[in-house]
Amino acid sequence: MTTRVAVVGASGKLGGIICDVVRGADGFELAAQLGSRDDLSAIGDADLVIDATTPAVSGEVVRAAISQRVPVVVGTSGWSAERIAAIRPLADAAETGVLFVPNFSLGSVLGSALAAAAARFFDSVEIIEAHRDTKIDSPSGTAVRTAELIAAARTEQGPVDAPFADQRARGQQVASVPVHSLRRPGVIAKQEVILSGAGESLSIVHDTVEPAEAYAPGIRLALQHALSVQGVVVGLDSVIDIGIGAPRP
Repeated sequence: MTTRVAVVGASGKLGGIICDVVRGADGFELAAQLGSRDDLSAIGDADLVIDATTPAVSGEVVRAAISQRVPVVVGTSGWSAERIAAIRPLADAAETGVLFVPNFSLGSVLGSALAAAAARFFDSVEIIEAHRDTKIDSPSGTAVRTAELIAAARTEQGPVDAPFADQRARGQQVASVPVHSLRRPGVIAKQEVILSGAGESLSIVHDTVEPAEAYAPGIRLALQHALSVQGVVVGLDSVIDIGIGAPRP
């Protein structure tokens, strides 16, 4: 059986990479390539929608897919926990899967998971993320996801220490974690999580060098798992076993 895929935002950088992956994936057919302003009724003929648009358009794409009961993978950044929470009842009522993927890079997924695993042992945690100067949103979806994972891992310890958080230069707090966003030419995507304790610090760095090569494995995994998603699911780490945090034998 062939899964027909509609990509919205197909003309963008990420959209183009997704289209190439779909074309080369066994069992999948690129059924529609839509722009951000195209009529979204066309997604009703697809078995799966992949959203690679902009933060301003993404919500409309997701709601259109849900209304037509077509599962959707959301690759667009800029979705906060509050925005995602508003989608949950819609997806549940329509019995439609929505998979939010803040970053398709497996290295990024692992980096965020490692940071969350380490966060229980360090009270000081800050994130520095850098993207090209054309990226619209900040903090990045990856930084937001990382901060939320860190907070979830620290339910017993509580929020991280963030002195002088009222000062604008201290960054934006996401789930209590200070996040500092750089937007500059000459960079694709880079994130560093710095965890500090008495007399030591630990840095976890992920750097995207070639997007097409970095994102392709994660896109293929999203394609494989998207149709089995029920309701709203956030992160590739939620649909694959990355082996971090598993109990020791």
